[in-house]
Amino acid sequence: MNKKRSIIGLAILFFTVTSWAFPGKVVQTFKSPSTCPTGLTFDGRYVWLADHKTDTLVKIDPQNENVVHHIPSPGFWPTGLTWDGENLWNIDYRQKMIFQVDPHDGTILRTLYSPAEHPQGLAWDGHTLWVSDSRDRKIRKLDLSDGTAVQTITAPARCTHGLTFDGTYLWCSDRIADELYMIDPQQGEVVMVLKSPGPYPRGLAWDGKNLWNVDYQKDEIHKLIQRDEELYRLEQKRHTLVTLTHEVNIFGTGQLKEMNVFVALPDNLPHQTIVKTEFSPAKYRTVTDKWQQTFAAFVYHDVKAEATVRTTMTVEARLYNITYYIFPDRCGTLNDIPSDLIQTYTANGSKYMIDDEFIQQSVKNIVGSEKNPYWIARKIFDYVRQTLEYKLEGGWNRAPYVLKRGTGSCSEYTFSFIALCRAAGLPARYVGGVVVRYDDASLDEYFHRWPEVYLPQYGWIPIDPQAGDTEKPRERALSIGHLPNKILITTQGGGDSAHIGWSYNTRADYITDPQIQVEVDTFAEWEPIEVEKIMGK
Repeated sequence: MNKKRSIIGLAILFFTVTSWAFPGKVVQTFKSPSTCPTGLTFDGRYVWLADHKTDTLVKIDPQNENVVHHIPSPGFWPTGLTWDGENLWNIDYRQKMIFQVDPHDGTILRTLYSPAEHPQGLAWDGHTLWVSDSRDRKIRKLDLSDGTAVQTITAPARCTHGLTFDGTYLWCSDRIADELYMIDPQQGEVVMVLKSPGPYPRGLAWDGKNLWNVDYQKDEIHKLIQRDEELYRLEQKRHTLVTLTHEVNIFGTGQLKEMNVFVALPDNLPHQTIVKTEFSPAKYRTVTDKWQQTFAAFVYHDVKAEATVRTTMTVEARLYNITYYIFPDRCGTLNDIPSDLIQTYTANGSKYMIDDEFIQQSVKNIVGSEKNPYWIARKIFDYVRQTLEYKLEGGWNRAPYVLKRGTGSCSEYTFSFIALCRAAGLPARYVGGVVVRYDDASLDEYFHRWPEVYLPQYGWIPIDPQAGDTEKPRERALSIGHLPNKILITTQGGGDSAHIGWSYNTRADYITDPQIQVEVDTFAEWEPIEVEKIMGK
């Protein structure tokens, strides 16, 4: 393993774990002046809070956390609250009405009927209003002339309440998932998922720099960082022992004359620290392919029939959940990607066939005039997940064939996605590894592979169209820029490897006598490690 890369990886890990600022971090908390807080907004200096028990709209100075003014709510069950630059807007859950309100005395200046049957959140985007519905899971943009909807977005999760606009993105809160979501209002897609600061998030506000959220259960108002220089965050360390076994059983008459076994060596990554790696047999050499993936290479000679050849790699690792904080407006264009990366990771491959007429025409239709790397990847992600259905057909077929067939394994989803990205000029590769299956101590016989794309300012980002093959916006978003701590990544590549071909984790090449049958079985065992239990002791 490259010692310099290991040290850098550990330095990145230390910096990330101990960093102080990240999107969603709470930087101020104070008690709500009322016990049933719903809507929240910011008027340029003061925070306004709606309370459905007292039917009031309360003005709070965030500097000293004191109430400086209050007015009656225009209805009898106020929920969503927003500021249009001069006046308040408040939506009433019971009356299903939206009111424009004079902030000085509460005079109702204008009234609109809500297009939502169960209105909760309200946001002003600089031109018009957006309303969230907690039952039908929709967020609607309004025509201010009559209150009708001119655009409808599917809400990220089950029960959307708060809503605000930060100048570029919509944000909403969900009280069941206890999360906050950043939504691109043009594409209608969830881009970022943050944990809410409390167990019952309701109103959301934007003060020009930070988000504000009020929690209905704890009766607290929280100020949160919306954007920082932090690229990702690590959480929930898993200290584990993984034993990957490559087993070859030989049957028949004669012998296996020669066999080369290649085992991919896991490396330090931002969310993955390799403490120690051991092999059996202990004798091996290391080789590296054109993707800079390193392998432990084993050679076996003259193995008789009815024998078993077993190669094992045991890895002690610390794994973390990783969340990348991707803001599409930070991603620039394809021209911002280093030319060497474009040359290497947009190259053709036998599984990609990016010069195929079907791939070329599909990319034109999918990407259109889009220049932003994030949205190029996102459009291709949506096309692949909408086109394919997960199904094991046997073998790993080429991308054009898979996309025309309409079904695929995780590897075939991966090849199809990478082919389209590379044809669009966006660098893409795949990674693969072994997975925790339910229990901490578990057996993985299936493994998993998914793509990564290169985004300017961020680097290589995981994006999994097979895991994201769902109609739920939240789950789709969690398949982009997120990895759980239950995967040990062994392989980073692009296919046609001199040592492992199109496979990942392991591979065996062999020469045999006639009438010899070879069966290969590969599996991984996970074992949690206690603090005092260290491999080799």
